[in-house]
Amino acid sequence: MEYKDTLLMPKTSFEMRGKLPSKEPGFQKRWKEMSIYEKMLEKREGCEAFVLHDGPPYANGDIHLGHALNKVLKDVILRSKFMAGYKVPYIPGWDTHGLPIETAIQKLGHNRKEMELSDFRKLCYNYALEQVERQKAGFLSLGVVGDYDHPYITLQKEFEAHQIDIFGKMAMNGLIYKGLKPVYWSPSSETALAEAEIEYKDIKSPTIFVKFAVKDGKGVLDTDTSFVIWTTTPWTIPANLAICLNKDYTYALVESEKGKLIVLDELVDSLWDKFGLTVKNKIATYKGSELEMITCQHPLYDRESLVILGDHVTADAGTGCVHTAPGFGADDFFIGQKYGLPAYCNVDEHGCMMEECGEWLAGQYVDDANKTVTQKLDELGALLKLEFITHSYPHDWRTKKPIIFRATTQWFASIDKIRTQLLDEIAKVDWIPKWGEQRMHNMIADRGDWCISRQRAWGVPIPIFYAEDDTPIMDENVFAHVAALFKEHGSNIWFEKEANELLPEGYTHPGSPNNIFRKETDTMDVWFDSGSSHTGAMMDRGLGYPADLYFEGSDQYRGWFNSSLIIGTAVHGHSPYKQVLSHGFVMDGKGVKMSKSQWNAVAPGEITKKYGADILRLWAASVDYQADCSMSDEIMKQVSENYRKVRNTFRFLLANINPETDFTKEDLVDVKELSLLDKYMLIRLYEVNEKAKKAYKEYRFADVTSMLTTLMTNEFSSYYLDYTKDILYIEKKDDVKRRQVQTVLYHALNVLVRLWAPILVHTCEEVNDFFHAEDESIHLGSFLESIDVEENEEIKAEMEKLMAVRSDVFKALEEARADKIIGKSLEAYVKVHVNEELSTLINKYCGAHFNQWLIVSKAELCNEELKAYDVCQVSVEKCNGHVCPRCWNITDSTAEDGLCERCASVLK
Repeated sequence: MEYKDTLLMPKTSFEMRGKLPSKEPGFQKRWKEMSIYEKMLEKREGCEAFVLHDGPPYANGDIHLGHALNKVLKDVILRSKFMAGYKVPYIPGWDTHGLPIETAIQKLGHNRKEMELSDFRKLCYNYALEQVERQKAGFLSLGVVGDYDHPYITLQKEFEAHQIDIFGKMAMNGLIYKGLKPVYWSPSSETALAEAEIEYKDIKSPTIFVKFAVKDGKGVLDTDTSFVIWTTTPWTIPANLAICLNKDYTYALVESEKGKLIVLDELVDSLWDKFGLTVKNKIATYKGSELEMITCQHPLYDRESLVILGDHVTADAGTGCVHTAPGFGADDFFIGQKYGLPAYCNVDEHGCMMEECGEWLAGQYVDDANKTVTQKLDELGALLKLEFITHSYPHDWRTKKPIIFRATTQWFASIDKIRTQLLDEIAKVDWIPKWGEQRMHNMIADRGDWCISRQRAWGVPIPIFYAEDDTPIMDENVFAHVAALFKEHGSNIWFEKEANELLPEGYTHPGSPNNIFRKETDTMDVWFDSGSSHTGAMMDRGLGYPADLYFEGSDQYRGWFNSSLIIGTAVHGHSPYKQVLSHGFVMDGKGVKMSKSQWNAVAPGEITKKYGADILRLWAASVDYQADCSMSDEIMKQVSENYRKVRNTFRFLLANINPETDFTKEDLVDVKELSLLDKYMLIRLYEVNEKAKKAYKEYRFADVTSMLTTLMTNEFSSYYLDYTKDILYIEKKDDVKRRQVQTVLYHALNVLVRLWAPILVHTCEEVNDFFHAEDESIHLGSFLESIDVEENEEIKAEMEKLMAVRSDVFKALEEARADKIIGKSLEAYVKVHVNEELSTLINKYCGAHFNQWLIVSKAELCNEELKAYDVCQVSVEKCNGHVCPRCWNITDSTAEDGLCERCASVLK
């Protein structure tokens, strides 16, 4: 007889190797064919809904790892909420208007300035939809679930119509206005930008110190005196209209070899050193307030610069005398308004100096003008010092090129009128991490009014008509009419029809006696598009308001979280979200942010082809996503190894249950009838079940993966499954002890396949195909309610003491192995000397099977003095006897076939 044929060895077709890249598309095809998302909704019909509103990614190019991290974690949230009993409607979205698509179309050879605008926009429209499909395929390859057949897209007619409705409501509530202000202007994009479209980078800039000679000293200063100003943008000197001082600061009049100079008193010594001046005779000091309204001669042009006062003047840099050009800076603009100074702008939309600057400067780009202006000032004797500094400067986040501040007439959404309400709403939201609340509060508290107009072709037009007298028409009926047109035809009709054709039939206005109207040509900021999605997508599709959760990258505090809050509060009276969760950026192995421009970005598709989507999902769920998280080949190898351990534990559990021919639900042993050792494993299993469900609820996914992996590898694989092999393989198929162990394994599979399902979506579906926890799909199931094991606290406390004994024995076995006393642990005869309490516990939990629990051939309790360890005394000897040819334990049986008594009994 071949004794190995009598063993109940593990059997399963569940493969050891995942082969995820080849298997996953099959599962995704199955889910699509069975309409898994629709079935999930049906399964939870009538249940409480949990609405995660999707922040729309921009539809341009393939998805990157930041997209993957975001979409995977959203999917984990949705699936875990579903398994917790919620209905989880989820509508993915795409942001489709704006410059990147315009640029892409022009790179394909279409010049928007040489064709009808409506035709150019049709090209943008079609291109955007192609990009949506491209990205959709990328997202679905990650195993995500949602209404991907019916996404919301910001170019959809219905969405655009809702956006016009929102604009109209805000306009009628006095929150939309047109004004001349310095705005972030991108010469590279030829448009105004919002704060959310700005990123800061260090640049090297010229910084100059310039003399402005006093023209009318108002009886305080003589005309042989000069104020010294400082700027890092020499190109703005031609637009200087004033010099701003702080009314409370003390200014010194100091004689030098360059004439009498006025600077901040406390900076005299450092500035004289910087200028290389040796003569330093302080003549007098003045409060800034004493010098107000003095006029100076502009060093380049025949006009005056007025000395004014402003609280924004500080003493931490420069000279205390601030060069003021109201057309090129917010502080300059607002203080200029106070003194009646115009917002003079002599730079065009391309960032080039205009003709009024003079022939010597006209046509030069601002960066080139820096050098020209500096040289001219030097020639005229007005330049005191030129140096270069490296400082942080705003850039266009799309073109990566520097922007300028430029006064232009733009459309604005008022923040000031609703600022208090916005700040109140922020305080009501649950922010995760907690610092998000302060970050958002500061952004809203400090931000100016929102510039919402863009000088772009591809966008939702600002729905404003102008009368003959240039009055902007703010009429509720007109807004409603335009919204209806957009709903029927889309926003391109604005560019296909004349103003009179777009207005309601028979419309008249007192400002247009001849019934002549013109329409606005600017489009809306794309953040107004996506910031309207709570209405255009969420409410329009019946998901209500507010959403339970917004979850995006940490850059969205100034982006989508911000614009959504402003528009939602302005239109609906309160925040569009109850909870905001954010994640960090994906960094490479060296800690550098992954981006296409850095050439260090790894495409998710490359990872899924090499490792599988479940490995990428496990990575996303394992990292501390609320901070920046790293990705590298080494990291993926480690994640793959963790996955291998989890998969192998699933395989071992399946193989030792073997539902097809061995153990099914009908074979389960009542929990009350399990051994104490088996009960302890169920206690641990259901403890983790509760902790993991709580961690899912609190979005602590790394805790979920850590808990589950530790339970499977340390407590099941390394402990329970290790010593119970001697039961599972050796005993009779229906032996009570074997059925008790299989009962624990069944519970473990049933709990773990559900807890892992939101993360390892493909693998858990594969496990379910063998285990049949759910009929159609594991993803239509629920987390399990925990089983209450009687006296669980007592069992846990006693097992903690027993595990300490086992740890001591294992240390002794290792020493014996090192000393060549034994090889395998089954060669050992172990003696253990414990106190009376531990002796009682060992007999209570192990009985006659103490050796089995220790995985040795023979073990006994004794009163001999042995080598002391942490909680007990242990000796290890080589066990006498021969190896049973069936169970490999050493036996002193004298049976002819050499079988131990147990094996002989099993084979009867």
